[in-house]
Amino acid sequence: MNELSQLKPAPGSTKKPKRIGRGTGSGHGKTSCKGHKGQKARSGPKISPAFEGGQMPMNRRLPKRGFTNVFKKQIATLNLDDLDRMALEASEINVLVWVAEGRIKKAKDGVKILGRGELSRPLTVRAHLFSHTAKEKILSAGGKIEEIA
Repeated sequence: MNELSQLKPAPGSTKKPKRIGRGTGSGHGKTSCKGHKGQKARSGPKISPAFEGGQMPMNRRLPKRGFTNVFKKQIATLNLDDLDRMALEASEINVLVWVAEGRIKKAKDGVKILGRGELSRPLTVRAHLFSHTAKEKILSAGGKIEEIA
């Protein structure tokens, strides 16, 4: 019977720790696996991966480029074929439905409907923006468009 007090790790799954600095006979004595002298043999904070031996590091040799536009609008997009696949029983769909179904993560500055695909049934679509072709296809399918301000 296996009891909790009798459990052991599988054979070969554990190793003994490397005991450094315990005499020359251990193979890990004297310099304690650090080689002779130099910055890496010393105690204290280690050098960063970006350190290049004292020469000017790559991140300072290369010029900075571009900028981040803090006024850029982040608009989520959906196509008509996405709308047609979603919420088959619903006749009105809006941003809350798309977020609930996982089509968009969140609409920070709005949602735009694009015109790829066709609609098989009339829908009332509530969104912030519509492309020209999306408007035509929704109206020709007998649906309605409501623009959210």
